Amino acid sequence: MPDPLEILVTRISACRSCADHLPLGPRPVVVPRPGARILIVGQAPGTRVHESGIPWNDRSGDRLREWMGLDRETFYTSERIAIMPMGFCYPGVLPNGGDAPPRPECAPQWHEELLCHMPRIDLMILAGMYAQKHYLGKARKKTLTETVRSWRDYAPLYLPMPHPSWRSGNILKKNPWIEGEILPHLQAEVARLIR
Repeated sequence: MPDPLEILVTRISACRSCADHLPLGPRPVVVPRPGARILIVGQAPGTRVHESGIPWNDRSGDRLREWMGLDRETFYTSERIAIMPMGFCYPGVLPNGGDAPPRPECAPQWHEELLCHMPRIDLMILAGMYAQKHYLGKARKKTLTETVRSWRDYAPLYLPMPHPSWRSGNILKKNPWIEGEILPHLQAEVARLIR
């Protein structure tokens, strides 16, 4: 009998819901794992991830792994880590530069069904404002920084974080409490949950 999660991933791989809006065409990148304890909810793949099909295969991924205290091999091979962005395909860039937001079709179409196959999630890392808006809803604060500063309000399931792109360097400089408080908590939780 076919595995239901494999069937779902096959359906996601064949998805063309927003194909007309994707500058490089559809290439969904998502890594659900039934035994996952940690779920990383990011924004959407960049060009390098689109080309390789490997999530977080860029400088943002390097920073995320550093924040989590994980080496590359553990990050990609641990059955306890799943990856589910808000948009599964590369959305392109905005006319004035910068990444376009994740396509709005993905999360409503796929997230709930994927989560049903990952019943053991104890920690959802919400990397960036799109993930925080979707999962925290009205409980979000007025700014990303305020939401991240209030991380204890969303624990133990949700951990709002800045997106680990190059832009987060400024956020970290202006808010040393992220490295002083949140990253040690994140690393301790990751170590506990992947054991």
